[in-house]
Amino acid sequence: MTEIQLHKLDRGLRWFLSAFLLVLSIGVSVGLVYVCTTTEINPQGTVEHYAGSDTDEFDIPEKYPKSLEAMLLMTHTHIISFAIIFVLLGALFHFNSMVTGKWKTVIMIEPLIATLVTFCSIWGIRYCHPSFAYLTILSGILMYLSFYLMSIILLYDLLIKDL
Repeated sequence: MTEIQLHKLDRGLRWFLSAFLLVLSIGVSVGLVYVCTTTEINPQGTVEHYAGSDTDEFDIPEKYPKSLEAMLLMTHTHIISFAIIFVLLGALFHFNSMVTGKWKTVIMIEPLIATLVTFCSIWGIRYCHPSFAYLTILSGILMYLSFYLMSIILLYDLLIKDL
């Protein structure tokens, strides 16, 4: 059986898949900018975004704790969205010609695990302890690094490899 290789696909299909990857990357990047602006990319900002601002009894908090309904909605939409994103990206990545063997499998599975850890740790921030912010940040970094690593390898394989 002949294995599909992205760089050997029809030129039109390679351009189509490349356009998809670019649009997907823009969408994911906009989401990352949102995360950066709402959490300031630090543990305290992350805790404040989900658990609310620290105040004394007379101050009005800058940020209120996320309600149970908001937490459920955010978790539901993000886990489903990221699962779809990473299954599509992983399916394409399976056919790349640059990363093979065990590393290919690790890179394909890691963002799915990181997605679960990220959103479970957000619940930990909100309902257990602020130190879950470190786990949220670490797993989020791994999730986004995986996304960009796969996207760059795929775009290289689709557009540049056989030039």
